[in-house]
Amino acid sequence: MRTMHRWWAALLAAGCCGACWGQNVPPREGGIYVCIDDQGRVITRDRYIAECRHKEQRVLNRDGSLRSVLPPTLTAEERARIEAGVRAEREAQAAQQDVIKYDRLLKTRYPNEAAHQRAREAALAASRSAIQSAETRLRELAVERKRLADEAEFYRGRVVPIGLRQQIDGNEGQAEAQRTSIRNVQGEQERINRRFDTELARLRKLWEGAEPGSLGPPPQ
Repeated sequence: MRTMHRWWAALLAAGCCGACWGQNVPPREGGIYVCIDDQGRVITRDRYIAECRHKEQRVLNRDGSLRSVLPPTLTAEERARIEAGVRAEREAQAAQQDVIKYDRLLKTRYPNEAAHQRAREAALAASRSAIQSAETRLRELAVERKRLADEAEFYRGRVVPIGLRQQIDGNEGQAEAQRTSIRNVQGEQERINRRFDTELARLRKLWEGAEPGSLGPPPQ
């Protein structure tokens, strides 16, 4: 059965048996067809033996020499299974080629660890600048918050004017927004560092001589 599947898989890969499947029998051709049916009887005809479609059939020349051997005709389920296997193998081969390309590109882009570290620093530069800006704004808000608090102190024991209360609330809202921004940027920095750490581990193996494509799928 495995040999038969390999035979049909080869035909599938070559795309040369579509006409055969349309009739669910191999093409008729000259020669003597021989098979052994389910009762063990030898059947000989000058054409394809339909009742032996699930059996192997030998095709002989007129002098009795073997011309070819026809495997059993596949069922729809068997054809579907073989087609799925062929597709899966092609997809696996394509995926492996993608991995090889990825490793080669990675090694070309980063010929050494210093080059990789420079790329890491460049990727982190924008986030560091964003954090610095947010921290500067927080300091400004803190100064403003102190002024507002001093002004509110004047109203101790009394109702703080609505305008002042709104300024205090607005100050606190802006400060919380800046703190949230810093947390988000720090999370992005962690993702960047994880990516570069994963790349670096792979690169070290490639620099040491590992073959491109031998290290498994690239990180997502």
